[in-house]
Amino acid sequence: MPASRQILTVAEMVAGEQALIAAGTGVDALMLRAGRGAANWVWRLAGGRAVTVLCGPGNNGGDGYVIAETLRARGSEVVVIAAMAPATDAALHARANYAGPVAGPSARPHGDVLVDCLFGSGLSRPLTAQLLVLLQELTSLHHHNVAVDMPSGLDSDSGHPLNEGLPRFDLTLALGAWKYAHWLMPGAALMGERRLVPIGVAEGLGRTQLLARPSLPAPAPEAHKYTRGLAVTVGGAMPGAALLASTAAMHGGAGYGKLLVQAAPAAAPAELVIDTRPLDDALADGRISAALVGPGLGRDEAAMARLLAVLHRDCPTVVDADALMLLTPTMLAGRSAPLIATPHEGELAALCAAFGIVAEGKLARASALSCASGMVVVAKGPDTAIASPDGGLMLSSPASSWLSVAGTGDVLAGILFSRLATGAAPMAAACEAVWLHGEAARLSGPAFTAGELAGRVAQAYAACL
Repeated sequence: MPASRQILTVAEMVAGEQALIAAGTGVDALMLRAGRGAANWVWRLAGGRAVTVLCGPGNNGGDGYVIAETLRARGSEVVVIAAMAPATDAALHARANYAGPVAGPSARPHGDVLVDCLFGSGLSRPLTAQLLVLLQELTSLHHHNVAVDMPSGLDSDSGHPLNEGLPRFDLTLALGAWKYAHWLMPGAALMGERRLVPIGVAEGLGRTQLLARPSLPAPAPEAHKYTRGLAVTVGGAMPGAALLASTAAMHGGAGYGKLLVQAAPAAAPAELVIDTRPLDDALADGRISAALVGPGLGRDEAAMARLLAVLHRDCPTVVDADALMLLTPTMLAGRSAPLIATPHEGELAALCAAFGIVAEGKLARASALSCASGMVVVAKGPDTAIASPDGGLMLSSPASSWLSVAGTGDVLAGILFSRLATGAAPMAAACEAVWLHGEAARLSGPAFTAGELAGRVAQAYAACL
């Protein structure tokens, strides 16, 4: 059975646990499932080396006692540090069933693996100064650090640290379901590797899913360039960005790529058709499957005219870069074809201002903008979110930080409108493109250019066949 990909708020996770309890699974049994499942991962990491488990007063601390006893019974050298006495019935029971040594909060053992079970998801206030120092010192004294459910000191629903100076972990074990903080910055940067420990929570409890590798088709035996999709990029004042997006699009599945510009660029791939006719004439081709407008467009009157011409054509369209700074609600009147916007943080703020969106946080802004505009919104960045007008939301696992170089956003836009040109539904096209973009970055290794990234898209596509 594939691992669950749902992402839950704290309230949704509590509801899922309560449903299990109402169906007859006791709190103690759930704690055993969670603790023993987490212990399996700690066991693999520790490899027989000494383990220190830091336990707090709640059920996350109870999970820690279960982890400690499971490892002790397998022969590991385990010490529990009780930062505070157990304060829930389940934690008390777990403490009573642990047969190993327990040290007080003043202990500072040097060990191989530290397991943080101080506080899990649901924490709403900062750690006290004493607990923060305890956590900082213990993580510094161990070679490897593991967080159970959530690194202590993070807000689970937003990913924001409740304290400054929280330590980083090598591994985070999500209990029952993913939480938003596992995939949202800045908290996600503290997590290290992430693994899910299932406890039987039902599916369908929340609206958000973690992006998965797509399954993409090879062309049909009878396919030709037009059945695979004619993808046109509308260039502007700076043709390099549009050329880069067109190059990426040729590897994204579409059968025919065109670049619509006023003057032919000095260098372009031989496979890319350059069309310098007046834009209205070029856009009149009824075979166009999807268009991209924005990369290198500019923001002057000429750029506005080109954007309006594309929107008036009313074909499936990706609006990116400069075009996002020009877009207003009135421009969308009368459109019926799918529209996808790909803003970074600053562009998302500008779009929200233009569309009258007042919301806090990236996810809320992207979702509200999508619902208000009818666009699929790809809010890109180190934590990329994809929002659809029906309220659906996808989060992507972090891609390579080497993507932080000029032009990689143009590559994403190129992949995206190529997928749209193949006939993929807007939300599916966005999800496919984000995954392909991240995989191409992984395949590119360190210190790549946007051009090199575009060249890896075909290899990323091959991983989805």
